[in-house]
Amino acid sequence: MAGWNEQNLQLGDVRLRLWRGGQGRPVVVLHHDIGTPDRLPFYDALADKFDVIVPSHPGFGVPERPQWMRHPRDLAALYQWMLTELEVERPSLVGLGFGGWVAAEMAALAPRDFHRLVLVGAMGVKPPEGDIFDQAIVSYIDYAKAGFLNDGAFTRVFGDVSTDQLVAWDLCREMCFRIAWKPYMYSQTLPHLLGGVRAPAMIVWGSDDRIVPRSAGELYARSFREGRIETVPNAGHCVDMEQPEALARLVTPFLDQN
Repeated sequence: MAGWNEQNLQLGDVRLRLWRGGQGRPVVVLHHDIGTPDRLPFYDALADKFDVIVPSHPGFGVPERPQWMRHPRDLAALYQWMLTELEVERPSLVGLGFGGWVAAEMAALAPRDFHRLVLVGAMGVKPPEGDIFDQAIVSYIDYAKAGFLNDGAFTRVFGDVSTDQLVAWDLCREMCFRIAWKPYMYSQTLPHLLGGVRAPAMIVWGSDDRIVPRSAGELYARSFREGRIETVPNAGHCVDMEQPEALARLVTPFLDQN
């Protein structure tokens, strides 16, 4: 199993926390809007083959936040800065849910800079059919649970939810509303900017995603020059947490291609 190191980068007034593990081609994993545990089996599976970098979105789950940040594109630009500081060239991006939106924005900002893109249940585009689940109408814990196929799958990942976890989800929600509220969880311009992206894109959807309609994934697949959509069975929105082995088996050969 790959060893992991925690690092902190100072990017202007932002102190960025990240984890890095494994060796090989660089792969940046961008996590969900509900944050991420420090370690996940999916991250470990990728780190068996790749040099994996997992930044923690500033302001998500912690009280310190960049007061100037107003759009996921700002986060995308910050992560470009991160790559410069780490001297990482032509990484692949794996974006999970909200992190998929950020990954797509990164690719749109620098269409020649990435090796491969994997977007899993990605927000960021308006679904042609259906709507992105509005977390404002449910509790923090019910929103997190909605990302899983059932309560049993949720409990396997989070167990008995602590007060600290509820506070972290509250802070994640505040940051989402700050940077992704109007319109809610999508960009009106992003689909028009993806056609120039040179990297092949794999769009992955859980078979039972209740957060983002599959029609959004189909729109993503059509918007890229070279995009395709795949389905992981027995999974909701948080495919990486529910079906880590299946997701890793699906994306690893794609990320490893020349």
